[in-house]
Amino acid sequence: MAADLGTDTAGAQNVLRFQADAAATTDDVEAVAGEAYAGTWLDESTRTVYAAVTTDAASAAAVDAGAVPVEVEHSLTDLEAIAAQIEAGPVPDVIPSWWIDVEANDVVVDVVAGGDQIASDFVASLGAPAGAVRLDTGAEAPETFATIRGGMSYIINNQSRCSVGFAVQGGFVTAGHCGVTGDSTTYGSFRGSSFPGNDYAWVATPNHTPVGQVMDYAGGAVAVKGSTQAAVGATVCRSGSTTGWHCGQIQGFNSTVRYAEGSVSGLIRTNVCAEPGDSGGSLLAGNQAQGVTSGGSGDCTSGGTTYFQPVNEILQTYGLRLLTS
Repeated sequence: MAADLGTDTAGAQNVLRFQADAAATTDDVEAVAGEAYAGTWLDESTRTVYAAVTTDAASAAAVDAGAVPVEVEHSLTDLEAIAAQIEAGPVPDVIPSWWIDVEANDVVVDVVAGGDQIASDFVASLGAPAGAVRLDTGAEAPETFATIRGGMSYIINNQSRCSVGFAVQGGFVTAGHCGVTGDSTTYGSFRGSSFPGNDYAWVATPNHTPVGQVMDYAGGAVAVKGSTQAAVGATVCRSGSTTGWHCGQIQGFNSTVRYAEGSVSGLIRTNVCAEPGDSGGSLLAGNQAQGVTSGGSGDCTSGGTTYFQPVNEILQTYGLRLLTS
């Protein structure tokens, strides 16, 4: 992680301490701001937590909680309602994904090249408040990262390869598009899978011993300590069997992506790169599990956008216990 951030071990440890404090601040702000809450984000260079709020009272409460308030027009609840309205569709094919940008206080609608007018007409039909929706043109259509290549990690039905997400009692969690319930893998079989709509699954490994660690592809492993959700702007690192260990920042939550196979909602959007075969792999904020790799655009040569299925939703859905160490 230190190398990815351009710092030393002490600097990386300072970042992790700040992120832990920031997570607590975020919870406090959301609790006191109520319906006026519009999201939080971090500036790791200045160790600042910014809180978007819609009222003066919430602004004062944010200060008391240790955040720097930013007064905005739209609450997070309002933005989430717009995102849900988009998802209800029908969504034009020129729109591959959309997400909530809490820093800009709007819903970003990604548009492929040449689709501006169609997307504009669709957004206008929503009747959203002025400034609440923004078009981002020139987007690549995301694709899932499953691929039929051999290699380390786990193989599905002796054909395709994906990456282990996080160890749970009795197995591990991974991406739903990697396999369906009953599919065999190198270490066991899929006991549950949901894709599209969601992108999560879990694999039971009765003859193997899962441990609460994530490979760092530098000869070591990161011990998983929990699954506290990090904030927008937090540094996160991804581990996958194709490209190894790469880091970046969280850009948004509750993202919806339209893959060729169907839409997936509720994803974490990041600027961390990934490539085919990394699917299902781990996303960490320090030692806290965040999600499993779903898909995205770009690669680890030119950079890209990658989306992750939140891990806590997987644990709750299947009643699984995250293994820590």
